[in-house]
Amino acid sequence: MLSLHTNNASLSAQNSIAKTQSQLSTSMTRLSTGYRINSAMDDAAGLQIATRLKAQTSGMTVAMSNTQNSTSMLQTAEGAFGEVTNMLVRMKDLATQAADASSNAQDKTAMQAEYNALGQELYNVMTNTTFGGSLLMGNGTGTTGTLSAAMTFQIGASSTENMTIDVKTNMVTLSASLLAATKNFAAAASTGASELTTTANATIDLLATAINDVGTVRSALGAAANRLDHINSNLSNIATNTKAATGRIMDVDFATESSNMTSSQMLLQAGTAMLKQSNSMSSMVMSLLQ
Repeated sequence: MLSLHTNNASLSAQNSIAKTQSQLSTSMTRLSTGYRINSAMDDAAGLQIATRLKAQTSGMTVAMSNTQNSTSMLQTAEGAFGEVTNMLVRMKDLATQAADASSNAQDKTAMQAEYNALGQELYNVMTNTTFGGSLLMGNGTGTTGTLSAAMTFQIGASSTENMTIDVKTNMVTLSASLLAATKNFAAAASTGASELTTTANATIDLLATAINDVGTVRSALGAAANRLDHINSNLSNIATNTKAATGRIMDVDFATESSNMTSSQMLLQAGTAMLKQSNSMSSMVMSLLQ
């Protein structure tokens, strides 16, 4: 129908152009940002899922950092206990030598001096070994450290994902063994102890017990560090796959979107041409009145 008031062809062309412009704008936005979803209007459900996955990935990244820091802390403590073991072994050698009849009083006095120095260093290591400014071990005579209480490690993105290591009882036992093996462990200065000059044979067993107690703590710390290492590897695997899942939801397919943009551009050109043609309909109406 030819009408002077209503140009249906022009209205249809304008409507088509408006839709095409919207599609072209969306394609250009996606190609410029690299994201398929740039607002909730693009995909409300997809945005909600992607946001939840991003939060999970971020939490796991922090948890991975936690496991690495915790492993470093345990390795620091385990390394200190390794040196404690070395000193105890040397002290046991001295006690074994002093217990022999071939060692005279002067020999035992010299051995006792070294034994006292090692006892002081045991006190120093147990009292002053720190990680990040916090005391780790403690000496069992009033000075406590991180290992003196249960340790809780946050190993995941949720509140339920944690790991507890408790070597408190083992630390108490170790401190008692060290105190029994050398009087100098109870003080920073030499106390004039006589473990080798008078009771060398009995001291051997005390030192053997202390060495075993150190080994028990080191074993627990090593097992915990190995577990944290596996946790870190698992978190890395989960985080990688979760990031991939987020990308499949959020990221734009450049090949597909480029084709969509080209199609929209062609449709926009065609729609503009048809709008120009539809505007000539009015002149046809006027020609009928001549």
